[in-house]
Amino acid sequence: MCRNIRRLHNYEPPTTDDEVREAALQFVRKVSGSTRPSQANTQAFEQAIDEIAEATRRLLDGLTTNAPPRSREDDAIKGRERHEKRMEREVRLRTGATA
Repeated sequence: MCRNIRRLHNYEPPTTDDEVREAALQFVRKVSGSTRPSQANTQAFEQAIDEIAEATRRLLDGLTTNAPPRSREDDAIKGRERHEKRMEREVRLRTGATA
């Protein structure tokens, strides 16, 4: 999955419409291969973002869980830790060092 698309379900406080739209934007950028559409494609790009955001909101509103809500801060810390491990592996691979 694209690393820029984040989990949106089961957070406290709940996911905002802005977060949903940002995820939809990232998805459309990934699928289209373009970060900024040409003028000719702007309408299709924006329509896709709106439709995906609406579908995502419906999905999130319809999901149920018994799990306790997640913390964005805890997830951010875990993400940074994963990134640091990935970078350490990358450095070892590039330098030929062993752990």
